[in-house]
Amino acid sequence: CSYCETWTGIWSPWPKTPDTMSDVGGDTNLASVRSRAAETLTALEATSIPDDHWSWIRKSMFPLPTPPSPLWSPTDRTRYFDANGFLHVRAFVSPQVVEEMKNEMRRLAEELWNPGEEGKTRVFRTDEGQVEAQGSDDYFLDSADRVHFFAEKDAIDEDGKLREEFRGDKIAALNKAGHGMHVRPGAFHDYAISREVGSLVRELGWVDPVIPQSMYIFKQARVGGEVTSHQDSTFLFTEPHQTCLGLWLALDDSNLENGCLWVRPGSHREPVRRKFARNPEHFGGDRSAPKMVFENIASSENLRKVPWDGTLPDGSDPPCCDGLFQAGFVPVECKAGDLLAFPGELDHLSLPNRSGKPRHTFQLHLVEGPEAGVKWAESNWLQYPKGQPFLGIK
Repeated sequence: CSYCETWTGIWSPWPKTPDTMSDVGGDTNLASVRSRAAETLTALEATSIPDDHWSWIRKSMFPLPTPPSPLWSPTDRTRYFDANGFLHVRAFVSPQVVEEMKNEMRRLAEELWNPGEEGKTRVFRTDEGQVEAQGSDDYFLDSADRVHFFAEKDAIDEDGKLREEFRGDKIAALNKAGHGMHVRPGAFHDYAISREVGSLVRELGWVDPVIPQSMYIFKQARVGGEVTSHQDSTFLFTEPHQTCLGLWLALDDSNLENGCLWVRPGSHREPVRRKFARNPEHFGGDRSAPKMVFENIASSENLRKVPWDGTLPDGSDPPCCDGLFQAGFVPVECKAGDLLAFPGELDHLSLPNRSGKPRHTFQLHLVEGPEAGVKWAESNWLQYPKGQPFLGIK
């Protein structure tokens, strides 16, 4: 996901250092991280998952009392997803689809984003400045069904303008675009309603999948910010239970060098710890209060079990990343066109991109719709205009 692509200081934002993680720590360190990851992922793949396993989306054990459809039955991919909380689908889309998305994003940025012309350029954060940046800005809230642009905070000067080095290449300053990419006709919409997406989502057990939001994350070379530990359902809350599904599509090769995703297998069984909610004080009349606030909704015991939520585990720094492994995280490297699917309660993060190569991704977030007996929380930050439904997947 990423509500959370931002720089919070693991590395200097303007490093005078070599381009890759392997250059920083040596090929030995990089090989060691890959070896540890391969050992974990291989063990997960080798683990036998019984037919009577637990279904994340149905919130019950198999065999399901009410299956998604009369002919539906769990596949090996469904079992792996339910057991571990993520699924890596290789070559999910073709190189042509990848190129079409990147070209469309380039065109949208050139045509629609004019940083500094309409006041202060917006940045995107997940550090201690997140509530102030996103929780007090109508530009963020109004992006629900539109395409709005958010810059890397280190690409903006003290006056809210692009730093000089980015003025000739404004796209290189972008952190993300969202959150209604899939609503506009074009490559992103075509992908969202594609047979590939629909088939996978149904295979995993969703009954009435709808798409509240989509995002294009740039993870720029050298300045692409980290994504702190989080659960997507914090931002995409459904009732009476959580149904968010993240579809994280790599548009560039995603690896240890340029900030690939780290997931914590099994953490999707944990409750949602925090909720990013509309502040009743602000919307009740106190305009001095922030529009959005984080609410702790898990028990104190569950909060204590994940002390790094919203930050990173101690000792996460490359090149060894020992703290991440000790906390149970594992990196999942992808080729362009690969997809990572994971439920909204999975704990995941990524480290900054210090390499000389970008790590573009396109991300869809789906939830169950009303035909599945699920309601979109009225307190969620993202709200479409009254009467406008989310895009459905057939």
